[in-house]
Amino acid sequence: MKTGVIDVGGGFRGIYACGVLDYCLDQNIRFDLGIGVSAGSANLASFTAGQKGRNYTFYTEYGLRKQYASVRNFIKTRSFIDMDYVYGTLSNHDGENPLDYEALRDNPMEFTVVATNAETGEVKYFDKRDIRQDDYNVFKASSSIPFVCRPYFIQGTPYYDGALGDPVPVEKAFAVGCDRVVVLLTRPENVLRTPGQDEKLAARIRKKYPHAAEKLRQRANRYNESVALAQEYARQGKVLIVSPDDTCGVSTLSRNPADIKRLYDKGYADGEKVKSFL
Repeated sequence: MKTGVIDVGGGFRGIYACGVLDYCLDQNIRFDLGIGVSAGSANLASFTAGQKGRNYTFYTEYGLRKQYASVRNFIKTRSFIDMDYVYGTLSNHDGENPLDYEALRDNPMEFTVVATNAETGEVKYFDKRDIRQDDYNVFKASSSIPFVCRPYFIQGTPYYDGALGDPVPVEKAFAVGCDRVVVLLTRPENVLRTPGQDEKLAARIRKKYPHAAEKLRQRANRYNESVALAQEYARQGKVLIVSPDDTCGVSTLSRNPADIKRLYDKGYADGEKVKSFL
């Protein structure tokens, strides 16, 4: 039986899924496939490498640094989050908190990172073959929120956040052979996503990247439809949805350490649901 886990990301709300995955590491819970969207790709990278607590440090310590995310970054580079600092300076083998690339590579778990082609709006699924020591560009691409960040270029192609193309890739997990899937949401399961903020950001990129802008406009509907599909699979016993009952005041770009800690603890406690499901 092939078991998958999906981490949909959600900026700093991703600390919730980080808590769930740290619980899984403590309980020696493993998966055959991981699919990460946006910040969820970074969570799953550390999980695949067996590095419990690594992402917690990013959310609670590095996330407060101006080099990580700041208006200063946006003024200087047109990106609020400095992806090269996050997934380069900090994560490289000689960085402050290196990703154990060899452990990630050698783990038999399949690993998929979702991004969106900024020029065409098409979804792109990267895998381990696209990840090398100190070359973590796929995480940068998957996490580049439109307008908040510039698109990240890989081999000449600009990419935006994976949530534009496939915000909750349940169908992808089953298409590649999963029999059951754990879906980690970072907002309450029954809270529908609204398009308000997406509309504003889409307007900012429409001139240069019209196809990505249209995908961004449709993201809320696709997210809601995908969650509804996951709920149907859950009724059939094929999916477990793990989500917070509230987000503890944490939003995509909020960085209150106390709130983040509470949401992490909530995720760690909810990890028990995964153990029961499996």
